[in-house]
Amino acid sequence: MRANNDADRYEILAARSGEFSDAFFVGVKSTGIFCRIGCPARLPKRENCTFYDSAAEALEAGFRACKRCHPSSHAGEASAVIKKLITLIEDNPEHRWSEDDIKAKGIDPSTARRQFKKHFGLTFTQYARARRLGAAAKTLAKGDTVINAQLNAGYESASGFRAAFAKTFGAAPAKSDASPFFIEWLTTPLGPMFAVCDETHLYMLEFTTRKNMDRGFEKLRKKHKRAVIPGRTSVTDQIEGELKSYFAGTISTFKTPLAPTGTEFQNQVWKALQDIPYGQSCAYTDLAIAIGNEKAVRAVASSNANNGLALIIPCHRVIAKGGGLGGYAGGLDKKQWLLDHEKLHKP
Repeated sequence: MRANNDADRYEILAARSGEFSDAFFVGVKSTGIFCRIGCPARLPKRENCTFYDSAAEALEAGFRACKRCHPSSHAGEASAVIKKLITLIEDNPEHRWSEDDIKAKGIDPSTARRQFKKHFGLTFTQYARARRLGAAAKTLAKGDTVINAQLNAGYESASGFRAAFAKTFGAAPAKSDASPFFIEWLTTPLGPMFAVCDETHLYMLEFTTRKNMDRGFEKLRKKHKRAVIPGRTSVTDQIEGELKSYFAGTISTFKTPLAPTGTEFQNQVWKALQDIPYGQSCAYTDLAIAIGNEKAVRAVASSNANNGLALIIPCHRVIAKGGGLGGYAGGLDKKQWLLDHEKLHKP
């Protein structure tokens, strides 16, 4: 697809094509906001769109930058900085990072702090500390001593280690026997997602724009009595690779091992959701019938809303009886995009 004129550009905008992310920008007259191509915001009407070759031109025309796609910064800039910093942590996980350390690596500490806070809800130093404590929890879960866990986490003070550990995990090191969950931020064409994994299963996968995310984390913590801290495992690597293939249209099913956190009824509904074929959809009433309880339409809809494994348990494939989209916790714009994407790549 080529962007030879504004008609072509609008077609590319409608297709949410990420490959044109920085090729040009769109200013939306009705909102006064400009976006990069591929922004997950609702598609504007053609008559409200003005296209610009650079973010500077859009700014000079009086548009303000979108807070969702951040068109004023280069695509991937934030993730590149974050990846570099995470690599530093993983290469030396027990190190207690300071601002001087970050400066020595050619990174502005304020940039590190701002970008980590945006993507993880933690500053870089908080992230690094949580990573050290996560490693300590894994050490203890394997039967090692508290002193070894303390030293491996980079704490010289036993009291400081006990206080930090108890604040994160809700129990003193000597009383903790559960390894943590690890949460990682993943990039997708529809915006960032969070993946919560342990060493064997994926427990949660959600768009970061979903409301009440903290409730999902708290539900995991209470049921499993395990903390949720920044980090990744081989399961994170697996789901990240499968998401890339899914959005590229090359796979229609996921093989990452799952551990849904739900009631018996919710698990029954989620199993039925996974039976809806890729590229197809059904109504909430059809889903209720599929589980053998046609009167449970509201309960089915509630179970859909509480699904914590977006895309993999495909609640986006359930629509209203009259053909409308119905609801979607990740946002109706994402739901429409996913339905169109699957129809386009249906085997």
